[in-house]
Amino acid sequence: MPSVEELYRNYGILADATEQVGQIRRQAIKELPQFATGENLPRVADILTQLLQTDDSAEFNLVNNALLSIFKMDAKGTLGGLFSQILQGEDIVRERAIKFLSTKLKTLPDEVLTKEVEELILTESKKVLEDVTGEEFVLFMKILSGLKSLQTVSGRQQLVELVAEQADLEQTFNPSDPDCVDRLLQCTRQAVPLFSKNVHSTRFVTYFCEQVLPNLSSLTTPVEGLDIQLEVLKLLAEMSSFCGDMEKLETNLRKLFDKLLEYMPLPPEEAENGENAGNEEPKLQFSYVECLLYSFHQLGRKLPDFLTAKLNAEKLKDFKIRLQYFARGLQVYIRQLRLALQGKTGEALKTEENKIKVVALKITNNINVLIKDLFHIPPSYKSTVTLSWKPVQKVEIGQKRANEDTTSGSPPKKSPAGPKRDARQIYNPPSGKYSSNLGNFNYERSLQGK
Repeated sequence: MPSVEELYRNYGILADATEQVGQIRRQAIKELPQFATGENLPRVADILTQLLQTDDSAEFNLVNNALLSIFKMDAKGTLGGLFSQILQGEDIVRERAIKFLSTKLKTLPDEVLTKEVEELILTESKKVLEDVTGEEFVLFMKILSGLKSLQTVSGRQQLVELVAEQADLEQTFNPSDPDCVDRLLQCTRQAVPLFSKNVHSTRFVTYFCEQVLPNLSSLTTPVEGLDIQLEVLKLLAEMSSFCGDMEKLETNLRKLFDKLLEYMPLPPEEAENGENAGNEEPKLQFSYVECLLYSFHQLGRKLPDFLTAKLNAEKLKDFKIRLQYFARGLQVYIRQLRLALQGKTGEALKTEENKIKVVALKITNNINVLIKDLFHIPPSYKSTVTLSWKPVQKVEIGQKRANEDTTSGSPPKKSPAGPKRDARQIYNPPSGKYSSNLGNFNYERSLQGK
């Protein structure tokens, strides 16, 4: 493959005058599509892809426009040039070629992005996915999930299988390896939007129950400020709604149940005078309990006699005591939160403090509904709740992406290292059964991302 300069020279475009090089290069870029015919087109696409590395904004826009121009002439040939550089080119060229695909493909008309062209994109993407960074993986999932041919149930299933392969679900999970933990979370985040009543999350839910939950307290992450345990539990909760038939359902449900017990304390022992014998009240971690209780409720539907037939009487009694204690604390906090929010509307509810209280009320209400179900005789799994963070994600928080859509202006700048996910509020009310200090909430921040 000739270099950019050689190609210009061959076409008689490159000038000797160094002061005119910039103008000459821009003129050359404009005229390159004229030579994109027949066998030359993939070569021209390859050269234009190399030119994406330019830091000159005017030249960068011209390269983008030229690539789009030849894309409309021959999409397959253009993809050949782009993927050649993605697989074999310099890092900066690879990065910008991937971002070009992630931002520009969606602008092309259906007559350009035919079924055959989309099949080629999928085939070439699979080759790239054999060795990608976390950021590249996210971009390729954006590319692939936007293809019309992958909007079907079978298409979504293909994408889930791609993500599962990337997540390496066949390997033993290593909680002390930050890269291993980060890869699993990154992949699971990409898989969650793909799950539905027809595209099941069973493989991921099974892996989380068998490999991740038993190691929850040992998880490590390179992302500063990330509550990795809560992040895992939230992902599990979101996936549990779409879990299909599970081979080791009882075993995995027991692991989930045991983990739930860790966050549902027994009531403190009381001294003869009725006061607590110990100095500290148990800490009620409502955000964790919401996730675990919701996941248990979802999977419990598949084995409704788990609590009555699979647990011994002593274990069931212990669980009911924990539920009852937690429920008593819930009622206090729900009353406090409702009182704090009473009469507040409009702008008053938009303050940071009140937004947190609104989320806290959703968390406690959700737990309350689920606990009531489990108190039924026999336990019921009929109630439905919406996970507390979902409306907050859509309305208040959303996903703050780096500006990936480079449609004009300057070439994309390299994103600074650091978390890519938004802060999520975690509701940890004050310790104790009947604390009235509503202002003493302990909130931590949980970031989305690598």
